[in-house]
Amino acid sequence: MYTIGYDVGSSSIKIALVEAKTHKKVAVITEPQNEMPIHAPKSDWAEQDPNLWWGYVCSGTKRIIKENNIDPKQILAIGISYQMHGLVVVDKNHQSLRNAIIWCDSRAVEIGENAAAALGEAKYGPHLFNAPGNFTASKLKWVKEHEPEVYEKIYHYMLPGDYIALQLTGEIATTINGLSEGILWDYKEKKVADWMLAHYGIDSALTPALVRNFEDQGRVTEQASIATGLPKNIPIRYRAGDQPNNALSLNILKPGEVAATGGTSGVLFAVSERETSKEYYRVNHFAHVNYTQDTPMIGTLLCINGAGIQYSWLRKMTQISEFSQMNQKAEQVPIGAEGLVNLPFGNGAERMLYNRTPGAQFCNLNLNRHHQGHLCRAALEGIAFSFAYGMEIMQEDNLTINVIRAGNDNLFRSSLFSTTVASLLGQPIEIFDTTGAIGAARAAGIENKNSELFSAQLASLDKVAEIQPIASNEPYLIAYNHWKKTLETNLNNLKH
Repeated sequence: MYTIGYDVGSSSIKIALVEAKTHKKVAVITEPQNEMPIHAPKSDWAEQDPNLWWGYVCSGTKRIIKENNIDPKQILAIGISYQMHGLVVVDKNHQSLRNAIIWCDSRAVEIGENAAAALGEAKYGPHLFNAPGNFTASKLKWVKEHEPEVYEKIYHYMLPGDYIALQLTGEIATTINGLSEGILWDYKEKKVADWMLAHYGIDSALTPALVRNFEDQGRVTEQASIATGLPKNIPIRYRAGDQPNNALSLNILKPGEVAATGGTSGVLFAVSERETSKEYYRVNHFAHVNYTQDTPMIGTLLCINGAGIQYSWLRKMTQISEFSQMNQKAEQVPIGAEGLVNLPFGNGAERMLYNRTPGAQFCNLNLNRHHQGHLCRAALEGIAFSFAYGMEIMQEDNLTINVIRAGNDNLFRSSLFSTTVASLLGQPIEIFDTTGAIGAARAAGIENKNSELFSAQLASLDKVAEIQPIASNEPYLIAYNHWKKTLETNLNNLKH
């Protein structure tokens, strides 16, 4: 018997099958095999058609069933992970009214900043645990202001994963996690922040009903069964945003544990039971998957928008066929890339830089000295240095860091990248062979809603390596400090 997990990203849909009893991976596929398009009608905008996600969920599900020659009737339950902070709006017939405004879209930055100024930190700090920012609620306000004809037709707003759940079950719902991503959960009052919606002039009736992370959240309809090949009437038993879900996949569920992700964006996700913070802008505090109103487990998230997307762009521009070849070229260049500095911030407003958009840059390029290897090394180091910069912010906010774990995919496949991050943080990084889709599939099989038992089961799975920091890390520190000065100079120039 099996469970199936979906990880609905902006690049692709990843789908995993795992054994229901043992949680062991059976198969993981990516659909489509090329990246999904992101539409940018204007600078710093980013949209996707949510029906595109659903189409690839359907074709990918049929493919993974066929390729692994399993009886669909053996699939027992579904778990969903999804790109955070997006906005999907549907009408009363459950039809999408416009393209989804996705996580890296920056159009609502000013709306969030104006709300923060109007409300004041004394209000949003203890209640939202975040400044309003460029998140789902602010994006919905943008639709109300700029597309009133669309807003008038909205029956419910939702997150991307909620939309996939709707297509599977015909039911509209969201989670506390989802609302916290949208900056719509009141941690102090422990309920939907209707006052935030009221500030934006948004009808609170547009908020979906709430379901818990680990429970039956609706069952597959006959129509969805035909479209996907899944058995009719099996339950969705789990859903969460991609970063809390990645943390779960890496067994990051307890205070002091940190998940690191090096995908299209780079993320540090630190778990705590904190009730206060000095940082409401550069980092965010979301309800973790094991958050309850009695045990409010918080995930503090720092996001670097320009991470893997920068390395992917460089591969295309240099026409190097494989990332492994880029890594090999980078390893032939000394630490610090002989003065070449990369700022990887070319994927929208950077939250950790107070929502500024410095753009991606290579600085100090010497046309007589620097070659492809230098570009590759500088790109990897620029992203790794961004992780170190982010960790400094989190530690200044009094977060305890005891364990760091990362998946064995994307950027962390590069030993150069992993060693650079570990050496700057002065702490080992445990590498696990897992993905968000596998985590979602495993979470769908949790019995008795016992995350402690689930954590014990995961502890014996997946660990493949432990990257140790270099003891003599002075060259890394010199290169990092040079990078940081370059960044700060660039940010100061943006003010003028």
